[in-house]
Amino acid sequence: MKYTLKQTLLCTVALVPTLAFAQADDTIALSPIMVYGGLLPTTLAATGATIEVVDAEDLKKSGPGVADALARLPGVSLSANGGLGTRSTLRVRGLGSTYIGVRVDGIEVTDPSSTQSSFNFGTLTAGAVNRVTLIKGTQTAIYGSDAIAGVVDVETWRPVVEGASGRTTLEYGSFNTGTATSSVGFMDERVELAFTLSRVQTDGFSARSSDTEKDGFKQSSANLYAAYQVSDALKVGVAGLWSDSTVEFDRSTTDSSGVSDETRAGLRAFAEYTQGAWVHELSVSQFRNNRYDAKGFTKSFIGERLKAAYLGRVELSPATNLAFGLDWTKERASLDGTEYEASNKAAFAEAQFTLREDLELSTTLRYDDYTDFKGQFSGRAALAWHTTQATTVRASIGTGYRAPSLYERFGPFAGGNLAPETSTSLDLGVEHRIGEMATLRATAFYTEITDLIDFDFATFAYAQVPGKTVTKGVELSGDYRVTDRISVNGNYTYTFGESANARLTRVPTHELIVGADFDVTDRFTTGLQITRVAGVVDGFGTATPLDDYTVVDLTARYDITDRANAYFTVRNLTNEKYETVRGYNTSERAFYVGVQADF
Repeated sequence: MKYTLKQTLLCTVALVPTLAFAQADDTIALSPIMVYGGLLPTTLAATGATIEVVDAEDLKKSGPGVADALARLPGVSLSANGGLGTRSTLRVRGLGSTYIGVRVDGIEVTDPSSTQSSFNFGTLTAGAVNRVTLIKGTQTAIYGSDAIAGVVDVETWRPVVEGASGRTTLEYGSFNTGTATSSVGFMDERVELAFTLSRVQTDGFSARSSDTEKDGFKQSSANLYAAYQVSDALKVGVAGLWSDSTVEFDRSTTDSSGVSDETRAGLRAFAEYTQGAWVHELSVSQFRNNRYDAKGFTKSFIGERLKAAYLGRVELSPATNLAFGLDWTKERASLDGTEYEASNKAAFAEAQFTLREDLELSTTLRYDDYTDFKGQFSGRAALAWHTTQATTVRASIGTGYRAPSLYERFGPFAGGNLAPETSTSLDLGVEHRIGEMATLRATAFYTEITDLIDFDFATFAYAQVPGKTVTKGVELSGDYRVTDRISVNGNYTYTFGESANARLTRVPTHELIVGADFDVTDRFTTGLQITRVAGVVDGFGTATPLDDYTVVDLTARYDITDRANAYFTVRNLTNEKYETVRGYNTSERAFYVGVQADF
């Protein structure tokens, strides 16, 4: 990273406490967090789906990468081919990024030109992100293809005070890593406006363990959200995103010259009309991903997605809500100038019932008509039963599918006559609250995929894996407030994954995370987290075990004022040497310090 960025960060830090006093508007009282575990909004308490929420405070504890914060959740793991910006795969209940839908402010950001139409979580930095919602389990009936494992929904910064407001975050740390983010916005009864600029840059460390040269990463990004209440009945809005990045990587054990440039741009416009109990929403969105690797086997990857959708919602009675809609999607991939495309038309509906005061049920059905494939039905049912005021039982069952990506069908290693993958998933969980002091959760899960598509080294092409691919296991989590100033938390996940009678690679059999937070004073908080991972195998052909490892992280935060704080993070405190992908390095002990101010 250039000295000029470091100098800018250090100089600007001195100004942040002053910025915190530039605005003194009262904070607007916010409603309880609403989530979309389906087509209809609901609360975390009422949904039958398994949903996790990561907020801005959680993100600050994990350094510049959002994926590191997500990996702390039960049932979630991360493997990376190096440091920030390199290829990073998030796994939910043993299934990788290929099976995870990703949306940023409602814009689908998976790359239609990538080998298996996925999103690179290594490029998702925390600067502009306000909240991340993870919906686990098959969500195909709601979101369509590529959501067999779940959906990651990212929301960027929004204003929370009337009038003009903003937020500035500056962070600097190991590997010469600097992040600068500034958000400005405006909100009143009719207008909501937010704009964020962010820059992250790092010298990094060597991606492969076979050499010592540094593999850096730099990315500039911008996010926009604007909504206007034209009348009591009509609301219109737009969301946009843009990023431009360059990452260095090691091509092989003997070639460390890899450089990839990537630009993303997306725009979504919507109009929402309310008439009595009815709400109608029309939206259109476009996303483009342009990736270039001058020395790659395939040098240019350009992916485009155009989508139009209608969603209607109606409250039929106090106990019954209905949603229904249509969408049309066209995806295009250009591989070294040769273009391929596919389209899909879908119809879907969801009914949400409050059967009793203690029992909520939602059912969803979707039909997709893909280019060159037969029509496909998918469905989901989710139940939430509040057996007592303190205990909730959740259960869901769903069917899903994943259509072959354009690269799998038409790329240089295309497989012949590929069919869509199909899946069935189930989960059953219970949550119990012990007064205001503790919460315990346990969830068992099972996912079965038929006709999984993978790269076949025997034919050097993509092919269907015979038989069934299964992931199953259990998630346990809990938190306990020991005193007014001390709280502890933890989660454990057991996952068994098998395909064609072989273990799934890079999937931890056991993952244990325990942590504690200490409110040392009213303004100073510190925390400790220990992560233990065991039972991972990796390798091509016959997979062999990776070493088990334990990583310790330390965090601290000091509230300078009510609207400004400084924070400090130590990642890998004990300097553990470990791998999540065979032959690739992970971060050694790393320090990050940051300051954030709302104004």
